[in-house]
Formats: sequence, structure tokens, C-alpha cells
Amino acid sequence: MVPTVHRVEGALIKWNPSRGFGFIAPTGGGRDLFVHISEFPAGTRVPRVGELLTFEVITTPEGKQRATVVARLGEQVMARAPARRLTGRRSLVGYVAIAAFALLFAVLMVERELPPWVIVLYVGTSIISYVLYAADKAAARDRGWRTPESTLLAFGLIGGWPGAVLAQQILRHKTRKARFQVAFWGTVALNVIALVVFSAAGWLG
Repeated sequence: MVPTVHRVEGALIKWNPSRGFGFIAPTGGGRDLFVHISEFPAGTRVPRVGELLTFEVITTPEGKQRATVVARLGEQVMARAPARRLTGRRSLVGYVAIAAFALLFAVLMVERELPPWVIVLYVGTSIISYVLYAADKAAARDRGWRTPESTLLAFGLIGGWPGAVLAQQILRHKTRKARFQVAFWGTVALNVIALVVFSAAGWLG
């Protein structure tokens, strides 16, 4: 027997179109719930403040409640399996990119004798990047101060992108925002190209 999924009704009271998230006030009362654009059906129009929605409520590992599998009142609830498969493929690409970079870095260490400060740069900026992503995700849920996307991209550009990839996949943050992902992987490509060119020219040590 398939269990019945309990759906809740509420109204969208706030929406940030540039960041793709907002908050829903449940009709039955209670705390406003965070909702991300990825929880709406694929190809949906931009959500509008004031419209009535139905949704399910989940609790995150951090103990926060948020809305998921969102539909406009009267609309059919769409299956979410394709989105999960797409997320899995993106996760694999990220991990493969880190593994390939680690191999390239090892080759450069041997062939070009990269100085120790290069390792420190990548490790340090990766740790900072992970912390920034974690703080940004927490701020999005709690309506706090957000880390500018330009800052996230800048740390990835100077060497923190491996930590950013891990943060995106482990925390499930920024993975479904297409424009950001295009810009992010652009910074990754620039960083790797710069590393190869600078090491070949002997400019790093």
C-alpha cells in the first residue's frame, strides 16, 4: 500500500527573482517556510507574491523546515525523479573534475617543481570557499546576509574551486542555478589554464 503524502496549502509572501528563492506562509499558521525555484515544476513561470500554493514540508539535516514539491493551487503535482537523476550526473562531473585536476597538479609538481605556496593557495582558498558556501546556504534559509555570487566566483578563480565543487555537491547549493554554473565553470577553466601556462613559463617559483 502506497502511503498518502500530506500536502499543505499556503501563500507566497516573498520572492527574490534574481536568486530564485522566497518564503511561503502556511494557511494553517506557523513559521514561514523557505522555498527554492527548483522545487517548482520544470519550465514553470516565475512565482508571484500572493499566489496560493500546495507543497510538502521536509526537515533538513540542520533541523530547518522548508517547502518541497511545490505546485500552484489546482495544478497537478509533477514527479521529481528526473531532477534527481540530473543532480546525480552533475555531482559525478564535479568529482571527476577534482580527480582530473589532482592528477594534473601531481604531474606539474613533478615536471615543473611547483613551489609549496601554490599548494597552500589551493588548499586555503578551497577551505574558505566551502565555508562561504555553507554560510550562504544558511543565510538563504534564515533570511540573513547573503554572500555575493561575485565573491564565490572570485575565490573559485584564484584557486578555491575544488572546495567550491565539494560545497555545491555536499550542501546542494547553487547546483541548479544555470547562469551561476556557467560562470563558475568558466572560472574553473581560467584557473586551470592559468596554472598550466604560468608553470610552463616558470612564473610560479
